Amino acid sequence: MEISARANAVKESVTLKLNEKVVSMSESGKKVFNLTAGQLPFRPMPELVEGIGKEFAFLKSFQYTAVPGVVELRKKVINYIEESRGVRFRDLGIEVDCVVSNGAKHSIYNILGALIDPEDEVIILSPYWISYPEMIRCWGGIPVEVASSKFESYIPAVEEIEKSITKKTRAIIVNSPNNPSGISYPKSWMKNFANLLLKHPHLSIVSDEIYFELSYFDPKPTYFYQFEPSLLKRTIIVDGISKSLACTGLRVGYSVGPKNFLAAVEKIQAQTTSGANSLIQRSLVTFDFALMEKFLSPIRVHLRNNANVIRKIFEENALQSSWYQVNSAFYFLVDFQSTPVFKRYLKNDSINHALKDDFSVAICSDLLERKGVAIVPGSDFGIANSGRLSLVLEEKPFLESIKLLAEFMVGE
Repeated sequence: MEISARANAVKESVTLKLNEKVVSMSESGKKVFNLTAGQLPFRPMPELVEGIGKEFAFLKSFQYTAVPGVVELRKKVINYIEESRGVRFRDLGIEVDCVVSNGAKHSIYNILGALIDPEDEVIILSPYWISYPEMIRCWGGIPVEVASSKFESYIPAVEEIEKSITKKTRAIIVNSPNNPSGISYPKSWMKNFANLLLKHPHLSIVSDEIYFELSYFDPKPTYFYQFEPSLLKRTIIVDGISKSLACTGLRVGYSVGPKNFLAAVEKIQAQTTSGANSLIQRSLVTFDFALMEKFLSPIRVHLRNNANVIRKIFEENALQSSWYQVNSAFYFLVDFQSTPVFKRYLKNDSINHALKDDFSVAICSDLLERKGVAIVPGSDFGIANSGRLSLVLEEKPFLESIKLLAEFMVGE
């Protein structure tokens, strides 16, 4: 069958090929430390599992819900967003709504479909989540990257964002805490960003806050709309249960924002997937979100300890130039460019020519082959010569894997 031009334009993620290699090596008996995980490897809290179990008794838990989700859950999510972010929609005269979707990824895809027309530009901040550019392209939009570097702790300058705004710019996606950097944008950045947005009233903002509950060094993240609440009139907040409740497979995410806009999101969802998982939605109606704190407290300690392991091992191997202080989500972006091993790739003319000075894929492939450590190439996230590792592995194997990573980075 003939494939559409739109489908052919969507890039295949190199991560999928890398994961195939990980599986192949593991099945052949080789020891592999898989640091590619985008999820917490912990069993969900008993209260959540028990609540799901109780819903099996009700017929309605196996039937369609309204397209935007169960009314009681939508109200609950709006209240949670207001309380946890310290905002009051009604005080601003904003008629707000919530649409429950099949994960936060689905929420963002629907939002972009309701936002952009062909050739509209959407600004994404590098490093960015892998799927942003391709989702924008799927709807005929143009992703516009604003770069950052390890020397800026992977936080793009607000001034550079402003330079990227044109008459065609429709929206900006902000992801804080950030995947893949593991950084929450600081208060000063958010305040400056809010001031920038006030100067450009035609822009909409998609605030991807899926890692909100996973700050393990600093207090909860700060957002631009907390400095300028009027910006909520053109902001869609995206969140979900996948990361904070360790249940990525249950596929429940939600978007909260102006009701008139979410009506368009609902129309798109109605003609694609209809409502999200009925059983899970109904179990969340009675679930106490306040229990997340008790569940996440030891997980935050675990993530903080593993972040400190990276810092310690890097210091012991004179790799401080590749270290930056992470504080949230569960990722670290390894910068290979300032390490001894990087010279090996610069000297290889055939690799240099083929990869146009971004050796992320080659480096991560060699790391897997030589040391048995799997991380995700940074090219997928818009950062050359880097790789994303996950902090979720248990303490002992994580320590071993970081030691092997350091050996590789120094050229051993």
